[in-house]
Amino acid sequence: MPETYGAAGLGPEKTFQVGNLQVKIFADRAALGRAAAQVAATALTQALTQKGNARAIFAAAPSQNELLEGLSKDSSVEWSQVVAFHLDEYLGLAGEAPQSFQTYLKEHLFDLVKPGQVNFLQGGTPDPAAEAARYGQLLAEGGLDLACIGIGENGHIAFNDPPYADFNDSQKVRIVDLDETSRVQQVHDGCFPELAAVPEQALTVTIPAILAARTIVCVVPGPTKAQAVFDSLNGPVTPLCPASILREHPAAQLFIDRASAALLNF
Repeated sequence: MPETYGAAGLGPEKTFQVGNLQVKIFADRAALGRAAAQVAATALTQALTQKGNARAIFAAAPSQNELLEGLSKDSSVEWSQVVAFHLDEYLGLAGEAPQSFQTYLKEHLFDLVKPGQVNFLQGGTPDPAAEAARYGQLLAEGGLDLACIGIGENGHIAFNDPPYADFNDSQKVRIVDLDETSRVQQVHDGCFPELAAVPEQALTVTIPAILAARTIVCVVPGPTKAQAVFDSLNGPVTPLCPASILREHPAAQLFIDRASAALLNF
């Protein structure tokens, strides 16, 4: 694990690598978000320069606030040429519901930068299987240049929960039953008032579809994510901690702060 150190407040306080995964520790969420936004913007502008368009997928969670704020203020990205997707959506929840991930991404990014095209998963669909197939086809049409993701408290990426996350899933989007830890996290994040209000199923982009992105920017701040960060970087690559698979991606970066790095013993 080669390591480097940076000046406090001027970049990562520490960087190292686990497998292929570049890990960067920052003093706080603000510094983390600024740095992650710069990397994400660079990935988008490189794709725009190379082929005239860019395709990107985004996570929707409070952990992504600083990243999305940084992207929304970055004037280097020609958003009119960006095709945008999102990682997951609750089943049975209309897109305009305040708790929907569609609403979150509209408020925090899409309504601010106005991508040329936004493709939403429709959680309120009467036919979830057909919706999964439709969205999977949209993803297959051109691949992804960038995936901006987080890691859940149970180590999930998107709603690919342990132990059922499939590193070799043949589908790009599937219907999943939500692990209770994932549902409790939504209460911790302030998205729902109590566990009973959190939907029990969702549509999620699968792990192989996420890993197909050319660049992955993974943003994981806060003390509630410390165990998930530790598990993602230590031990075997396993569906018991789905995020551990990021160690095998050729161009993934993990952005963490002091709080989420607390168990790494640096």
